Amino acid sequence: MPAKTVIIEDETVFRQMLSLALSRVKGLVLAGEFGDGKEGLDYCLREKPDLLVVDLFLPGLHGLEIIKQVRRAHPNTRILVLTGRPDAELPARLIAEGVNGFVDKTQPLNYVLQAVDAVMRGGMFFAAHLQPKAGTVAAPAVAGVTPGGPALAAIKNLSPREIEVARLVSEGLSSKEVASRLNLSVRTVEKHRANIMDKLGVREVASLVRYCVQAGIVPN
Repeated sequence: MPAKTVIIEDETVFRQMLSLALSRVKGLVLAGEFGDGKEGLDYCLREKPDLLVVDLFLPGLHGLEIIKQVRRAHPNTRILVLTGRPDAELPARLIAEGVNGFVDKTQPLNYVLQAVDAVMRGGMFFAAHLQPKAGTVAAPAVAGVTPGGPALAAIKNLSPREIEVARLVSEGLSSKEVASRLNLSVRTVEKHRANIMDKLGVREVASLVRYCVQAGIVPN
């Protein structure tokens, strides 16, 4: 059954472009699109979408309040946040709220579609080019994973960027491919990989994959 998808985005042109793009994605069906936060939330609470793509700065109701209410009422809904005004602490805050992905909407539309694909396959996608302040990263709240488990206890030490690098490496991408996907240098990706391995206490990719599967960063 196609995944019921809702878009809440107040920029009309961007919303129309995104709606058209998502309507062509296999496995998704666009159930509703809204420019007002309150109207969008009411629809989500009533219709239980499988995927919510939501902006943060919306008329009627802020996106974070929408996220809180949808997550509380429908914990299995996958949530992807779009915003053109990210700040350095936002990725960690979104992870703490149980968001499954975050994309700066100034990125190309195909990048947003990559995020949708990753989120709907059960993974996480944090693609902001910003790092939160040290010590502010919370453990990701992922459906089907028990908070406090050893994998989450280790993963919570990773930054949002490191989580994204770990996810792509676990999916079999080379450092060069990860660098291309995230618009980073290969040297930067290699540094992230080394930091990830060190923080998790692993030496090979197979162990990294096990951590990511157990933490819900990549689907089992």
